[in-house]
Amino acid sequence: MANWSAKGTYIEACDCEAVCPCIFLSPPTGESCTVLVGWHVDEGQFDGTDIAGLNAALLAHSPGPMMEGNWKVALYTDERASEAQSQALAGIFSGQAGGHLSALGPLIGEVLGVRAAKIGFSGSDKQFSVSVDGVGSVEMTVLAGQGGGPVKVSGHPLAIAPGEPATIARSDKLTVNDHGLSLDVSGRSAQFSPFAYAA
Repeated sequence: MANWSAKGTYIEACDCEAVCPCIFLSPPTGESCTVLVGWHVDEGQFDGTDIAGLNAALLAHSPGPMMEGNWKVALYTDERASEAQSQALAGIFSGQAGGHLSALGPLIGEVLGVRAAKIGFSGSDKQFSVSVDGVGSVEMTVLAGQGGGPVKVSGHPLAIAPGEPATIARSDKLTVNDHGLSLDVSGRSAQFSPFAYAA
């Protein structure tokens, strides 16, 4: 197994209302849940290959409660990556290289594809956005909580970034159109947090 680590920021947005109930092991607010996830690596390496500054994204569709599995997923790696970097990103963010994301493997029913794409990732304390060329994009704004501060959820059992509180946001827009999955919604569930993975 490779020796690797990756740290940075992740964001996700889905078509659930309010805070996605899937992270609390509850059914989605609709019959299904479609989510677009983006990662930006601030620092990381994979068997000595530097992956800092690169992005990855995941499109996932769950036909019912996420913990029941049968997900359809597609992974996108940064088109700027070299072949070694692309293999590193695919290994880390598919879970095949071990680490936290490998725990999601049993929930996946079908891999729709893995390919390189132009992935844009930007963010501040209040707003984040991810775009995947030919796939879709999300723009989100942090939800103002008590006193105008952020709303955070920690310790949730279905977490992409375990150990890190998720800051709750609302999608200003979420569009998806790839592999037969299509969305065009706004004002739905979104969140972000730091992440740190290693194996």
